[in-house]
Amino acid sequence: MIVVTTPTGQIGSRLVRQLLHQDEEVRVIVRDASRLDDTVRQRVEIIDGSHDDPAVLDKALPGAEALFWLVPPNPQAPSAEEHYLGFARAGAAAVARHGVGHVVGISSAGHGWPTPAGVLSAAFAMDAELRKSGAAYRALSMPFYMENLLGQLDAIRGGAFYLTCAGDLPLALIATRDIAGTAANLLTDLSWTGQENLPVFGPDRLTPEGMAEVISQELGRPVAYRRMSVDDYASLLRSRGAGDQAVKDVTEAFAAQDHGIYDADWATATPTSTDFRTWCREVLKPAADARTS
Repeated sequence: MIVVTTPTGQIGSRLVRQLLHQDEEVRVIVRDASRLDDTVRQRVEIIDGSHDDPAVLDKALPGAEALFWLVPPNPQAPSAEEHYLGFARAGAAAVARHGVGHVVGISSAGHGWPTPAGVLSAAFAMDAELRKSGAAYRALSMPFYMENLLGQLDAIRGGAFYLTCAGDLPLALIATRDIAGTAANLLTDLSWTGQENLPVFGPDRLTPEGMAEVISQELGRPVAYRRMSVDDYASLLRSRGAGDQAVKDVTEAFAAQDHGIYDADWATATPTSTDFRTWCREVLKPAADARTS
């Protein structure tokens, strides 16, 4: 039995479908089961609730051989670290209590970064807590998600996209389909042991300016990269109602990204199959076309 958290999210939903395609027994922890696809709902065991609740975990984990762990975002949390650790402490205790042998968690690249990195540091703290469970653990250590650009469809339609990092320095990228695929491989072959960070990067070494070229070519219209200062990004977040701690958590993460928090993991990262051009053609362009239709 494989237990999957966040089964309606971008990664979790893909993972569940892949596991079912491989005829695995799957149990999901979900806050709103109505968001599951009908075909999925009929084939999985459903545990209602949130995976920071020990009572929910006690229903979900008996008999489980492996657990997929992802902390859902909550911009209203007192802090990213408190949010991540609240989930991780409940998870680690329940994994130990029920003897779950293997855990695959979604984390960030850049373990060992020496300065505060907001939500990325919170993910590192989560990993440390989950290791206390004693289970074999793989922290899938991710760089910048390609899917983050889907939040900028209107800007892209207007001819630009915006990040805070330098336009001429490579930015490590990953597609969520490849995260799900990597997790599925680990969850269905439990021969691995020990506790390790596993950086997983896409095959490209594109700069944001290079990303803009690819986007332009695939969308068939000019799209430029525009660098935004961290201070300007903080002001944008505040204008959208973010509180001071949420702004701090996000801007610290962006500042760390700007200063190369992912870079040391290039040397050991497992390369995935989805390059940025393929993702733009198969995901970004259809989304952009749907927005304009």
